[in-house]
Parts: sequence; structure tokens; C-alpha cells
Amino acid sequence: MNKLFLYNTLTRKKEEFKPIKKGEVGLYTCGPTVYNYAHIGNLRSYLFEDILKRVLLYNGYKVKHVMNITDVGHLTGDMDMGEDKLEIGAKREGKTAWQIAEFYTKAFRDDIKKLNIKEPDVWCKATDYIKEQIDLIKILEKKGYTYKTSDGIYYDTSKFKNYNKLSHLNLETLREGARVEINDEKKNPTDFALWKFSPKGEKRQMEWNNNPWGMGFPGWHIECSAMSLALLKDQLDIHCGGVDHINVHHTNEIAQSEAATGKKFFNYWLHGAFLNITGGKKMAKSAENFLTLENAFIKKGIDPLVFRFACLQTHYRKPMEYSEEAMKNAENGLKKLYNESEKYLDIDKGEMAKYSEQAFRKYQAIFEDAINDDLNIPQALSVFWRLLNSNENATLKFFVINSFDRVFGLRIAINAAEIKQLRSDIPKDIKEFAEKRVQARKDGNWNIADEIRKKIEDRGYKIMDSDDNKYKIWKV
Repeated sequence: MNKLFLYNTLTRKKEEFKPIKKGEVGLYTCGPTVYNYAHIGNLRSYLFEDILKRVLLYNGYKVKHVMNITDVGHLTGDMDMGEDKLEIGAKREGKTAWQIAEFYTKAFRDDIKKLNIKEPDVWCKATDYIKEQIDLIKILEKKGYTYKTSDGIYYDTSKFKNYNKLSHLNLETLREGARVEINDEKKNPTDFALWKFSPKGEKRQMEWNNNPWGMGFPGWHIECSAMSLALLKDQLDIHCGGVDHINVHHTNEIAQSEAATGKKFFNYWLHGAFLNITGGKKMAKSAENFLTLENAFIKKGIDPLVFRFACLQTHYRKPMEYSEEAMKNAENGLKKLYNESEKYLDIDKGEMAKYSEQAFRKYQAIFEDAINDDLNIPQALSVFWRLLNSNENATLKFFVINSFDRVFGLRIAINAAEIKQLRSDIPKDIKEFAEKRVQARKDGNWNIADEIRKKIEDRGYKIMDSDDNKYKIWKV
């Protein structure tokens, strides 16, 4: 395996990645709070995490990826003040909190599919892990890290050494940030709720009574600790999220997890920078300035992969500026990439004879140096363009397109094939063959599928499969 270097927020430096188990990676990524649509600023974080996962897979690692769905406990104030976001969504739309969670979870999954983001191996909802969260709070209570107020069970941050080790901010700065939303009963401004009591005289839709403290619901931070410990156990390699999670959410995860287990909670912490609207203002639902994949791209007839392509051109740790002009430039760039790649889908024997594995290894080595240098995808894209614009033979370019796109995730070959198909007049019987082949593949009749492919190719056509049982055909 090649050496992979990642910037670790915990140590504030690039480090060689060394997994706990050789050849395997435990990856936990903070998922959405499903009370509204994800905005494209949120989606930029999921794209960076997808690139990380793809780079790990490209390097030969076996990845177990866990992502949470926050469907309870995330209050409007991150310091445990305000109303639960799911309850707000339910009132806004006249639905139950459970219906809101289900609807926006599906919307999120649809969004990441459109962006060609690989789904996690394990989806875990906070409401499915209430018992694990309660058990973790009990351990903290037994070890003396908790205290009770009129509105919940709180974690005493003064009892945890190096509470600021992830944020690298002095404690007074963290206290000042927390004081904005301070609860007068808290011992320290940075203390946070592990369990919140249901407000008196108010019936919540999501609340539980099978615990030692009374009717209520878990705090936002405890869910990620409970679920990652339950699902990754001794494989706590990498934890990811947006930079806005560093000072509060991830800091609190570390404090409660390490206090409970007495062990280090994840070795590597990676964080993606904000997507800003022109003028440098952070995109956020609270500011009501957010754009979704639907209204920013799909309704305008723009392929969502344009946004993916735009994000690849800015390093994940650098703030990215959104503007319609920037997205138009990205759209033109992606079309150019597809059009250029379309030239190399048909490989004849003469080009195969010219193919140089040595040249392929040269470009592959430069590409791998880039992606393994803290996911330097802008540099990797420049390597890709350099090859496409070179005098290297078509076979080499074909192999590189397919190899590098395992990381880029731009569906280059499939979309280039679509361009080729649009330029071809496909006979009816060829299309019928293709449909029969799809059915054969669905049924697992691979020999029949191969026979049909040969019939199509014998007629002078090329067929390329996508991962959703679709295909592209063009005249060779």
C-alpha cells in the first residue's frame, strides 16, 4: 500500500495514516439532522468524505463506513438551548416528527445518489440507539462526570483533562462562546446535556421513560459516541465532519467517550471547510440563505455532478465560494471533460499495440502522490487534464479515465458514452438486444448477457453498463 498522509485536526499537522487494523479502516462521518433538506454547503462536507472513502478504497483498504442520522435531540442552540429541530419541522409542515425524519432522510439519500456519493456501509438512526445512549450516560454517571439540573443530566467538562485538545482554543475562549446560550444552572458554560427532561406540561413526540432520570430524550452529542462505539468498537480510525463541529460537537464527543472508556476516541479527525455565498457569508439554514441541490441545479436543468466537479477543484480544507458564474464555469469544464474523454472510448488493435504500461504507471504514480497528499484532488485533476491534452495513445487515456474516475466519481465513461450515443442512430433490434441483456444481468444469467453483448458488438456497436442497470450504446 502507498503511504497516505492526512491533516489531523487533533494534532494540527499532516500525518501518515496508520490504521488500527492492517488493511482495514473504521470511518465515522457525522450525518444530517433530518428536519429539512440538506443545503449544498452540507453536501460539500459529504462530498469531501466521499473522496476520502474513495481514496482509501483506491489504496486497497477495506473500509467500514458508518454514518448517523440525527432524528432527535438536536436543539436549535448547540449548547442545549431552544427547541428540538425535528419538533420544529413537524410544526412547520403539519406532520409528525417521525414523518419529518423519514421524509428528509429519503431526500438526503436521494441527494447523495445524484452526487454519486457512495452510501455508508451502515446507516444508524439516533432513535434506534436510545438504549446504547442511556447505557453510556450511566457509565459517565457512575464515574462522577455528571450532575443534575432542573432540565436534564449534564456533563461536567471541568472534570475532563484537555477538554480543548481538538479545538486548540484556550478554555476561556470556549467558555465565552458557550456563554451566549448559557443555562444558569450549569456549573461551567461549556457543560453540555447528556439527557434532557421533557418540558413540564408539554407532550413531545419523541421521548422516552425507560431510564433512571425520567421522561426525556438524549442530547445531540451523546448519539455519535454511542453509535460509533457500538458499531466500530475497536476500529476507531477516522472521524469526519464540517469545521463547525470542531469546537462543540466533536469536542464533546471526545470528552464523554474518553471519560467513559478510558481510551482514545478516534486517531484521526478530518474536517471540511465551509461553502460560502459570494461575499464570504457562510451558507446556513438559520440564515435562510441556503440553496438545495434541487433549486440550485436540478430545476435549472444542470447535472448535479457539476457541483461535484466544482467541489473537486477546491481543496476540502479551503473555504469554497458559490456563485452562479462559478457553477457555469464548472458546467462548461465538465462538459469539456466528457467531450474530450468521449474520443477514447473505442480502442482499436493499433492503439492497443501502442499502449505502454510504463507510461500508465508514470501517470498513476503522479496521481497517487496527489490524492495521498491530504486528498489533493485539484492537483490530481491537473494530472488528468495533462494526460488528456498529451500526445499519449488512446488506450492509455482510456485506462487512465477509468482508473482515476474511481476517485473523482464523475461517471466520466458513462457520460462520455451518452454523448457518443446521442450522435448515433441506434437500430430498434440493437436496443431490444440491450434490454434483454439488462434482464439477463438482473437474473444473474451472466453467460446469456455475455452472448448478447457479443451479438451487439458483432453488429458494430459498443455497449457500456452503469451501476443502476442502465446502459449506453453507440456505433463504433
